[in-house]
Amino acid sequence: MFSGLVPGGAAKTQEVIEPAAGSIWIEPKTSMEFVWIPSGSFQMGGLGDRDEQPVHLVTVKGFWLGKHEVTQGQYLQVMSKNPSQFRGAYNPVEQVSWEDTQEFIEVMQRKTGLAVRLPSEAEWEYACRAGDTCDNYSDPDVHLEQSAWFSENSKRKTQPVGQLAANPWGLYDMIGNVWEWTQDCYASNYKDVPVDGSAWEAGDHSRRVTRGGSWASDLSNLRPSVRRYSPIATRNSNIGFRVIRCE
Repeated sequence: MFSGLVPGGAAKTQEVIEPAAGSIWIEPKTSMEFVWIPSGSFQMGGLGDRDEQPVHLVTVKGFWLGKHEVTQGQYLQVMSKNPSQFRGAYNPVEQVSWEDTQEFIEVMQRKTGLAVRLPSEAEWEYACRAGDTCDNYSDPDVHLEQSAWFSENSKRKTQPVGQLAANPWGLYDMIGNVWEWTQDCYASNYKDVPVDGSAWEAGDHSRRVTRGGSWASDLSNLRPSVRRYSPIATRNSNIGFRVIRCE
């Protein structure tokens, strides 16, 4: 919301119009699809592990987030290589370190002119929840096998993106398939983290947070608030990433 003064001293408020939640934008060179995530506030965290606490209010500015995890075909197009163990053009790229994601970001901007970045933890969790306050993906009303590839249905490998149900904002595979790197350094709790949706960069820069669980995960890791971390050089067949389009 923007406020200003008009002649005569009267205050005028101009509402900033955002795209509708779930709107799609496509990068023309890679055909990478981005979904509009609307501005809003949410309660971040959960009552599981101690590093998910305290639950706290975060306000996020709207952003364009990858509809899918970056695929092997897209990674190959940008980087001219495919490090993945489980091969498939439409499967998420894996065996990529956090350092590899930073190189991808730099090269993609150079080749396409589009600036991208990793989401913050807050942006990731906000987008994953899509307005839902529930943190329990084993709820009997949630058919997890219809929306996530995990240990019970993945056949112990990644699967092509977008094959299962999307969340309410049109994002696929936010839970399961591969863990997703975020921009944040790991913090052992949420005591001093930002509440404006930005990444926590004050911690140990050698460890970065992954979110969302993977093809190998059991139910305990398939919640929006679950946090894991890895050294930035880690390459694993269950870790990939998705990106945000910078404005």
